[in-house]
Amino acid sequence: MDSGPIRRRLALGLAVLTASGLLAVAAPGEAQAASASAHCPGRKVRTLPFSTGTVLVYKRGGYVCAVTLTKKPGVKRKMSVSVQARGNRPVVDEGRYSYHAGPVMVHAGRRCVWLKGRVGQGSVSSGWILC
Repeated sequence: MDSGPIRRRLALGLAVLTASGLLAVAAPGEAQAASASAHCPGRKVRTLPFSTGTVLVYKRGGYVCAVTLTKKPGVKRKMSVSVQARGNRPVVDEGRYSYHAGPVMVHAGRRCVWLKGRVGQGSVSSGWILC
């Protein structure tokens, strides 16, 4: 029996609770940034803005982690985030979320990665970066 979907739902529930708690204390933009950095270890290496959201990219010890944040938190929309290390298949989180999609993490080592993010009709695709 695969416990991946159960873990994913528990992680999502915890993420939503954490984000809602942060929204009660801080301004919406600050809460989203704090929420993203709480999910991805390491230092932020890229910010990929697009019309309806932003993809934040973090790196630590050969691992690359990404989160897609919406510009309009609280409204459920179709969102996704994808990270692909060159030579491997992409790791994707896709669904209807209110605050963020992800985090997704891959071990890239010193390989290039390709990131994609989508919120509603807006999207971004990085091409091969972090080589």
